[in-house]
Amino acid sequence: MHQTDPKRAVAQIIQRLSLRKPQAEALRRLDDIVDLIVPSKSTDVAAARDAVRAAYGDLPDASFEEFERDFPSVCFALATGVGKTRLMGAFISYLYMIGKSRNFFVLAPNLTIYEKLLADFQPTSPKYVFRGIEAFAHNAPLIVNAENYEEGRGVRGTDLFGREGAIINIFNISKINSEVRGGNAPRIKRLQEYIGESYFAYLSGLDDLVLLMDEAHRYRGSAGARAIAELQPILGLEVTATPKTVGARSQAFRNVVYRYGLPEAMEDGYVKEPAVGTRANFDAKSVDDGLLERIKLEDGIHYHEHVKVALETYARQHQAGLVRPFMLVVTQDTTHARQVREFIESDAFFEGRYKGRVAEIHSKLTGEESDENAQRLLNIEKGGDTDIVIHVNKLKEGWDVSNLFTIVPLRASASDILTEQTLGRGLRLPYGKRTGVEVVDTLTVIAHERFNELIEKAREDNGVTRKLKSVTIGDEGDVPASKPFVVSAPSVIEQMVQLAEGKVNPEPAAQGSEDGAFATPAVTSLHPEATAPAAFSFTKREEVNIARTVLSVVLPQVRKQVPSIRALEDPKVIEEIAQAALVVQNEQDGLFPSITADQAQAVTAEVCKHFVERTIAIPTLTITPKQAVSFGFRRFELELKAWNYQPLSRELLIQVLRTEARTMISGDAGGEIPARLEDYLVAKLIDMPEVDYDAHAAVLYDLAGQVVEHFRAKYPDPEQLRSVIQGHARQMAEAVFTQMKQNMWREQTTYRVTVTAAFDQLRPQTFDGSGAGVIRDLRNPPERLQDIRRYVFSGFTKGCYNLAKFDSDPERRLALILEQESTVRLWMKPGPNQFKIFDNEGSPYQPDFTVETTDEKLIIETKRDDQMNAADVLRKADAASLWCYVATEVHGKKVGDKPWSYLLVPASAVQSNATLKGLASAYTRPVDVDLRSRYQMSDNDT
Repeated sequence: MHQTDPKRAVAQIIQRLSLRKPQAEALRRLDDIVDLIVPSKSTDVAAARDAVRAAYGDLPDASFEEFERDFPSVCFALATGVGKTRLMGAFISYLYMIGKSRNFFVLAPNLTIYEKLLADFQPTSPKYVFRGIEAFAHNAPLIVNAENYEEGRGVRGTDLFGREGAIINIFNISKINSEVRGGNAPRIKRLQEYIGESYFAYLSGLDDLVLLMDEAHRYRGSAGARAIAELQPILGLEVTATPKTVGARSQAFRNVVYRYGLPEAMEDGYVKEPAVGTRANFDAKSVDDGLLERIKLEDGIHYHEHVKVALETYARQHQAGLVRPFMLVVTQDTTHARQVREFIESDAFFEGRYKGRVAEIHSKLTGEESDENAQRLLNIEKGGDTDIVIHVNKLKEGWDVSNLFTIVPLRASASDILTEQTLGRGLRLPYGKRTGVEVVDTLTVIAHERFNELIEKAREDNGVTRKLKSVTIGDEGDVPASKPFVVSAPSVIEQMVQLAEGKVNPEPAAQGSEDGAFATPAVTSLHPEATAPAAFSFTKREEVNIARTVLSVVLPQVRKQVPSIRALEDPKVIEEIAQAALVVQNEQDGLFPSITADQAQAVTAEVCKHFVERTIAIPTLTITPKQAVSFGFRRFELELKAWNYQPLSRELLIQVLRTEARTMISGDAGGEIPARLEDYLVAKLIDMPEVDYDAHAAVLYDLAGQVVEHFRAKYPDPEQLRSVIQGHARQMAEAVFTQMKQNMWREQTTYRVTVTAAFDQLRPQTFDGSGAGVIRDLRNPPERLQDIRRYVFSGFTKGCYNLAKFDSDPERRLALILEQESTVRLWMKPGPNQFKIFDNEGSPYQPDFTVETTDEKLIIETKRDDQMNAADVLRKADAASLWCYVATEVHGKKVGDKPWSYLLVPASAVQSNATLKGLASAYTRPVDVDLRSRYQMSDNDT
């Protein structure tokens, strides 16, 4: 089997699997450990233990003292939701690629996790753990499990021809446990005639078996531990979110070599942010326990419904899958659970609206729920028919879902609430990463009587969250108690057609998606408080049908065929559009034959006239490189005059200030001594993501050679020289790489810019709202400016939409300036995907405003003054200014359209006496010269 250099294997796996920061660090530590202990059947366990203890015994994110087993076994403690299964895939890939092992045994604690693992290790799974790994691209690992091992799989090789490859055994712990009912051995330990021994004995005899333990804290019991020891693996890799034994006298693991907990996961954005909720202006001590529970359940429902609409709004705006949330109620025992369910399904609780939408999941008070119940919980992500889950006490491993946003713990202490068993069940992000929408990215615990206590406890240095948001529920709080609803805002031209349809079709069409996914009651922008648009002059049903066909069917096709939106005013184009609309009408049932070609043309002319008047023409641009982008590093002379590293003593004493514990280390490296001193530096340099060894080997060794020669002149003694290079290799490599970046070459890349459409349809926008007065006039700011996101604003005369939502009051004030400015023709708040603008990290950018004046078009972004120079803001500003440059040079000048400009405006500048001209003169951001130089475009390319 081809073997990959370990450091190169680590770099490739991190890149190919897109490992997150903690996953990448865990893989690097495995690489170090394999180098330290060289795992095999003959490994000296005591010596291996001492080596790992020296490296990881005193690190703040580790707590290594013992392997705690009869073979080398180390634990990686990663928070729920960070990706432990993908990490196991990375471990297997690494050990296989470096030739250390091709036989693996993955252990699951229960049936639920067993089935999840089987699914994730299949190439057809969207969560396939080896996707992108070249070593497995043409020869996927053979998966052996409890259902197929008796067929002889794995013993013969990866296929019928005995081909060698990775073999991964996935088993539930119950399948190998030595203690089974009736005193019989498990089937896996019984004689198999085709191999002359049991499959278990065959596995234990392998000289390269590596054991991976998911939810590792479940294998510390006597029976499970004995069964694992009998496998005699060369290495054990344990993953868990809770590195301590189960039971009344739980003990912390002593073999943790890496710890990445919930606080770090929250700070890095890998999981939801926990929040604690209470009722506004409420004193929990003023009511008895029964009434307090009722209030908490009611407020939990208020928040749950608030989340439901926020998720629906997000799904509509981003064309994303709809996430159906549920609320988890944690009770003390089965009697309490039954009482709570009876109350929730009674008419006394919101008039019985949640009857039949409650799932009560029980477990015995002295045990845990069955695997079948856990499976039922898992299905909640797919069902959508459950609003509330009532559960007794803590949930077992394997149950963590992405659609839990609200937890109501009844009669629970603050310590019980702030545990990974409680919070960890709902911290998984529904879309795999944070969306930037606060409600979608938050898990909220409703805990009126524990509110202050939870806040204080979370501030403790060892608190599971360290930071905890607060949410108040009620008409004066963050989440109003009134039922939320969806406000749908079509464009003005779409709204005009809807009004015409309403006059000839008194029965309005049902709103929502065809499959009923969006069942929340909707309020269109024809809301009585919204500004009414102008009306079409045509009134006949057949004319309205033609208008709808023109707007919904023909114009989306025509926009890709005309040079600019002004072509819709050309009589010939209008005639072609009318004819196309008549063809579509002829193909549909219910055609009104009385309409003539002249009538259709008159209707089309009126629709096109209003479309041009009420649409900002945003060209759809596609930018692609004409050749592959390539870069490299030039040979150059390092600046080494200031380098004066000193030799390290053979042993370096490190004393931890807090514990005063001491450890001895030797330099910065371990394992084999490389043949050349340059190898110390090169090994560190290829860890840099921009450095590819195959492409840059000559340059790397040239630079490393300069460093070696620099210090050889200072230290003629070979041992002293080795000590300097070895001990300071990492710092030297980082300094060398800094100089390398200053000597990087990049090919000048020309880009082909294609205009795929001269203008885009203005898609309907969707907002969430609740209570009376949710729609208010633009000139009427909210009483509390921090509440502005709650409201939908109307009262526009120049808007492409008659409704808009603002993220801040400066945005509202800017909209008012645009309404009052005489030079402004149109403005709008663009919806998601209205622009195809991406920053240099590939993230989409949705601007705050798009404006068309009498002589130019503008993209405007408002930011708090302290955010004006933030890295992400500047990245998006560069991307938007480049888009404006390209749109002007490639499209605008060619068709005689108005030029585009980008404004980045500080909030403090948006005052009532400000003008758009003044803002443009002060805050227009020109395209970056370097970016502009990379877009070399000619007329032939566009």
